[in-house]
This record gives sequence, C-alpha cells and structure tokens, in this order.
Amino acid sequence: MFGWFKSKSRERRKKVRLDRKHLEERARRFLKSYLESDQTRKPHFYRAVEDTSKKCHPAEFSLDQSDVDDSRSAKATSQRAIKMVLDRTVQIKEDDRVGNFVTDACATVAVGYHRAAGVYVEDESMQELGTAAVHLLTIATLYTEAHKDDDEKNGYQTSSSQQQFTCLPAYC
Repeated sequence: MFGWFKSKSRERRKKVRLDRKHLEERARRFLKSYLESDQTRKPHFYRAVEDTSKKCHPAEFSLDQSDVDDSRSAKATSQRAIKMVLDRTVQIKEDDRVGNFVTDACATVAVGYHRAAGVYVEDESMQELGTAAVHLLTIATLYTEAHKDDDEKNGYQTSSSQQQFTCLPAYC
C-alpha cells in the first residue's frame, strides 16, 4: 500500500520537474503580462486561454460526469496543452511575439489544469502559479461567455488560428 503512495508522489515530482522546465517561465511571463496590461488588452489574454482550453479539453468527458472524471479530464487537458507547448516551441522564433503569446497561453492552461488535477500538492511555488492560472481561466471563461454576442458581431470566432492575436504591441 505504501509503495502506491510513493509511486504517486514520485510521479507528481517528475511532472513538477518537467513543468518547471517547459512551462513555468512561459506561464509566469503570460500572467505577468496579463497583470501589466490595460483593460483594452485583457480580452486578448482571456480569448487566448479560453481558446486553448477548449482545444485541449477532451471531447470524451461531458459536463455531467463525476468528480473522479474531473481529475482525469484535468490531467488529459493539461497533457494536450503541454503537447501544444512542446510542438510550438520547436516551431517559433524567439522574436515571434504572436507565436510566443499563443505558446505562453498554452503553458498557462497546462499549469492551471495540472493545479486542478492536484499535481502541485507538494510544491508550494507551482501551486501558487497554478492557482493564478486557474483564476485567469475562470475569468476568461466568464468573460468570453458574457461577450459571446459582441465577438460574433465583430467577426471573432473561437478556436481559430493565431492571427486573431496580432494586435498585441505591448506583450513582450
């Protein structure tokens, strides 16, 4: 029985190490930029994380499933977001502001869902970062739902290409 707990703990530590290596810097940069942005630029951040979250959320999990499935769904969503970060990191250049913005949004989503899945229970620093990411995801969901009609009038479509984020002059 204790071997099971040790293996779970070891698995979480490994995920935290990988998150620190591939996600932490990007998620911190995204959250810092969000906090420093003015009210006219915040909707870009909301749409970026909401779109990424929707793209990464597994279709096989429905809203009426149990809490156990919530954890599995959070893990699956974070894994998809991590894969997006790793795939995008290979493709983008350091000076590609739009590409880095979208990749940082993916990292933020991955950290938020890892926090929701309980991956950071043994790491206070990552837990705090994850909590900030979860808060941003919550705000983003509420914002995009409240402004859905406005977005449709202005021609914005969720889950479209990264071109929607081109008007972010103060991001980097």
